[in-house]
Amino acid sequence: MILSVIIPCYNEKNTILALIERVRAAHLPAGMTHEMVIIDDCSKDGTREVLASLKSPDIKVVYHEKNQGKGAALRTGFKSATGDIMVIQDADLEYDPNEYEKLLRPILDGRADVVYGSRFMTTSERRILYFFHYMGNRLLTFFSDIFTNLNLTDMETCYKIFKREIIEKISIKENRFGFEPEITAKIAKLKCRIYEVGISYSGRTYEDGKKIGMKDGFRAMWCIVKYNVFVK
Repeated sequence: MILSVIIPCYNEKNTILALIERVRAAHLPAGMTHEMVIIDDCSKDGTREVLASLKSPDIKVVYHEKNQGKGAALRTGFKSATGDIMVIQDADLEYDPNEYEKLLRPILDGRADVVYGSRFMTTSERRILYFFHYMGNRLLTFFSDIFTNLNLTDMETCYKIFKREIIEKISIKENRFGFEPEITAKIAKLKCRIYEVGISYSGRTYEDGKKIGMKDGFRAMWCIVKYNVFVK
C-alpha cells in the first residue's frame, strides 16, 4: 500500500529539505511505503532551484508556471499522485510527519474514509501564538459545522487524509485557502466516515513566513456558505 504525501510549496527554501527528511524518517504501518508529490507554486525565493536538484525515486516534483494558491497546488498534486491513501503535508514544519501512523490507523482499521488531524483536541504539545488566529480558526470550524452538521474541532487543519476513492469523487474548485471549507463541505455531502485524531502543532509567526491572513478568513466564510448551500 502506498501513502501519497501531497506537499504544496511556495517560497519554502529554508524548510523544504528538512521537511523531506522528516517525511522519509516517519514511521509507517507495516506494509506501507510512501511517495512525495511536491507542487512548487511558482516560488520566487530559490525553492524551485532546490527542488530541481533533487534526484530521488520517492519524490515527484510538479512546477506551476504562475502562482495559483494552495488549493490549485493540491488539485495538481492529487492528479499526480498514485497512492492508495493521500495526506496533505505543508512544507513549513508546523506539522510533524511522525503523526502519520496514528492518523492512518482509523482508515487502515476500516473505520474511516477521511481523517482530520486536530490541533485542538490534542494532549500533545502545541506552540502558543496568536489568540485572534486561534479564535478565527474556531469560528470558521463552528460556522462550517453548522452547515455540514459535523462536529469537527479543526476544519482548517493541514492534516487531512483521504482514501483515494474519496478524492476521485471530488472536483476541487478553490485555488487558495478556500480549499479547506470546500473539501469539508464536499466530503460531508458524500456521507464519508470522518474521524479526528489529536496532533501536535508547532505554529510559526508571520515573521517566520506564515501566509494565511484575514482576507483568507473572509473568503473561507463565503466558501462555507457557497459549497454547502449553492453548489451541489
